[in-house]
Amino acid sequence: MKTTIEKQPENIVKVDIEIPAKDAVNYYNNAAKRLAQYVNIPGFRKGKAPRNIVEQNIGEDRIKHEALENALPRIFSEVIKDNNFDVVAQPYVESYDYKIGEDLKIVAKIELRPEVILGQYKGLNIDIEGHKIPEDALQKSIDGLLEQHASSIIITDRKTIDTDTIVFDFEGFSNGEKIEHGDAKNFTLDLAHSSFIPGFAEQLVDRPLGEEFEINVTFPENYHEKKLAGQPAVFKCKINEIKSKVLPELTDEFVQKIGPFKTVEELRSDIQKYLDNQKADIDRINTEKALFEKVSSDAKVEIQQSMIDREADQLLEEYKQKLSMQGFTWEQALEAQGYDEIMKSLKEDAAVRVKNSLVIDKIAKEEKIEVSQAEFGAKLSELSKMYQIDTNTMIKQLSQTPGVFNAISHQALNEKVTQFLADNNTVNIK
Repeated sequence: MKTTIEKQPENIVKVDIEIPAKDAVNYYNNAAKRLAQYVNIPGFRKGKAPRNIVEQNIGEDRIKHEALENALPRIFSEVIKDNNFDVVAQPYVESYDYKIGEDLKIVAKIELRPEVILGQYKGLNIDIEGHKIPEDALQKSIDGLLEQHASSIIITDRKTIDTDTIVFDFEGFSNGEKIEHGDAKNFTLDLAHSSFIPGFAEQLVDRPLGEEFEINVTFPENYHEKKLAGQPAVFKCKINEIKSKVLPELTDEFVQKIGPFKTVEELRSDIQKYLDNQKADIDRINTEKALFEKVSSDAKVEIQQSMIDREADQLLEEYKQKLSMQGFTWEQALEAQGYDEIMKSLKEDAAVRVKNSLVIDKIAKEEKIEVSQAEFGAKLSELSKMYQIDTNTMIKQLSQTPGVFNAISHQALNEKVTQFLADNNTVNIK
């Protein structure tokens, strides 16, 4: 096999390949034999018809296509190995000239990994702002705990207040038309923690039981239903029930019921320990982020658009899955944001992700950082615990998705490189 290499823009190499006629004929004959196994030819058992009869029934082009499909993976593998190419995508054939009895000529293109020129990535000294625990964090945590164990009583002798939970009927109208899915009967709403549009819950305060009334609101400009975005609306309401929360007293007896505590002071100490650990985790994450952003920004690399486009396509699929999990559809997202705006944002994120990945790989190569089989196994075990599934079962499920093991391995490599940077640089938390 002879090859001629020509470098082209966007980290593409054009490869002219010549396969000796003898090998090309062997590819063709083997392909004809394989195809004969699946073709019914009158007068012949499957696989026993001579080549010329097979050609008459399915044609030379079909046989040549089969021959190339089978031979190209080995041909490309040899070209990549001989030239020490670091490829980032499947090579593709631009053209070929396949005449029986002559050398097979193939013109292919191979996309290579961009060369990364690292800046300083060891011995750095940078400052970051430390995470601050709010002064009222401990008290808010205790208040939240009391809220979780609150009971409720039915109120009949007063109007609603902003800490009540109500059961009410409502029906909405906008521009004289009834709002689709804008009505409900006996809907329960916590007035202190409402997820309704701004101004809705506030107008349900200081209302009596059983009285019908109207409230006026305006939908936000960025509301997901474009028809309603920025539009005024009227809701007819009627409160059927008022419930008031009754918080338990913070006593030793109470804390003994809710956890492994004997006294209120033990509970306070445990919450403070959690807040301190949370601060340490946030500081660690911010340290790693600041350090890697510095290293990545100082690295120089020319990334071809095709890599960014592929990453953006993957981000798009992740975005659609996230929408689905949140109860929205792709069509609603398109209506609210527009395709161009969504893709612009995704491509910006994709460019950052691609560069970060290239920088991680380059540092790993420079420092000979690798993921051992034991470390990969530990990562799989960690994931199995996270998703509460047996490791072997998880491996079987993951093996059905192409590239997933490579993604897990790269995640483990990312963590090792991140730890390397943390060990070899100084970050001052102010």
